Amino acid sequence: KMEEFLNLTHLKTSLKEAILLDYYTAGFWWAKEMNFSLIQLSGFMDLVNFALENLSSKHMTLGDNLKELERAMVAIGETESEERDDLNLFSIEQAKAIIDYLVTSLFKHYKAYEYLFHGRREEPVISNE
Repeated sequence: KMEEFLNLTHLKTSLKEAILLDYYTAGFWWAKEMNFSLIQLSGFMDLVNFALENLSSKHMTLGDNLKELERAMVAIGETESEERDDLNLFSIEQAKAIIDYLVTSLFKHYKAYEYLFHGRREEPVISNE
């Protein structure tokens, strides 16, 4: 289902798509194990997508991406909080866990993800064999 949601059409031949599917799926299951509510799960997946988009589309450096993530985490849930009387979408402990997860899963491997999105690669030649 994640493959369909992300519109990955070349999963069997694209290492990039396979890596992205793995990353999003791992993030989704991590959030489920954290017992996030549906709204929290959606917010977390937005943060994961936000960080990857900053890297892939905006070519942000690690430092810039971390700054943007900080701004996004501060802003997340502000519009919802006015309507629902919640202070934040995530508790402080959950926010720390999210940051730890993103640091461990993405930011520690930033150079590898930069190469994935921006490195020049030869097109693979696939024969009938």
